[in-house]
Amino acid sequence: MSRRIWIPLVLVSLMVPLALAQDTPPAAPPAEGSGRSRGGPGGGWDPAQMKERLMNNVKEQMGVVNDDEWKVIQAKLDPVLTKRMESMGGMGGGMFGGRGGRGRGDDNNEGGRPRGAVEQASRDLRTLLEDKNASEDQIKEKLTALREAREKSRAELAAAQKDLKEVLAPGRQEAVLVMSGFLE
Repeated sequence: MSRRIWIPLVLVSLMVPLALAQDTPPAAPPAEGSGRSRGGPGGGWDPAQMKERLMNNVKEQMGVVNDDEWKVIQAKLDPVLTKRMESMGGMGGGMFGGRGGRGRGDDNNEGGRPRGAVEQASRDLRTLLEDKNASEDQIKEKLTALREAREKSRAELAAAQKDLKEVLAPGRQEAVLVMSGFLE
């Protein structure tokens, strides 16, 4: 599955609880020719636009009206979103897209986004698995590297979630972020 599809799917999965919780009807789709159809240029998804919508929905659901308060929360929320996506990197590779799964042939690192350690370890293991002559020791080594990268990423996510929790008002703000999957 290509990164263009995978990243928005992750973001959408994080947005579903927020969308379901909203009382307002969804906005009308953008007019044809507005350049925003399907979220970005060329009809593709624009991860930055998705992230902005997600953050606006979170802000609204949390009831944050003070821009200074939101800046503090957003500064802590952004690393949680990033770490959450990084910790999921490599999951499902090959499940949906046949040989190689998402990102196959994407060595140019589309979008200029640096690869996280989990994504790189997953890519390395996937590449090795495509080599029918790879030894069991080589596979075990790459598998261990992937597991270690995932564990480190989960620890970084937990630390980012702890930092975020420290700036939240108890009650609604924390509850919204738990329901949206940003906090446990």
